[in-house]
Amino acid sequence: MVRTGIYPGSFDPLTMGHRDIALRSLRYFDHVIVAVLSHPEKHSMFTAEERAELIAETFKDEPRIAVDHFQGLLVDYVRLHKADAVIRGLRAVQDFEYEFQMTMMNRRLAPDVDTVFMMTDEEYFYIASRTVKEVARLGGTIDGLVPEHIKAAMFHKVGREGELA
Repeated sequence: MVRTGIYPGSFDPLTMGHRDIALRSLRYFDHVIVAVLSHPEKHSMFTAEERAELIAETFKDEPRIAVDHFQGLLVDYVRLHKADAVIRGLRAVQDFEYEFQMTMMNRRLAPDVDTVFMMTDEEYFYIASRTVKEVARLGGTIDGLVPEHIKAAMFHKVGREGELA
């Protein structure tokens, strides 16, 4: 039996912490779908399509990871793909509170949809997408926080292409 996990998020941008969770998820799932949430009210650096393309480039050498984007309820997306569980990464206590609330709402909507929590590696626990965006916009270094091609795309968005060397 093939086990599929859905790893949802805004991934704006995908960080090394996200990458780590997706790759480690392959220990427990045969197939992982990184599902980019398209949130119309959010002011993202990248469109959902751009994020999906950047993430697909990140995992181009890992055939067991697919990338997609969606709108709407996560539980509907999970059922559509007949997935076995939702994968969520945790960094700190504040992540747990939010993720617990989301998991309980998902369970209320779809009791058959389980969530698997994975702790982010200690090397990446402090990395948050919003902080990476802020540092990039303010001229700081984001080396090692995101994959190099995502760093280049971010610098392009904020007008720092000349700093890529």
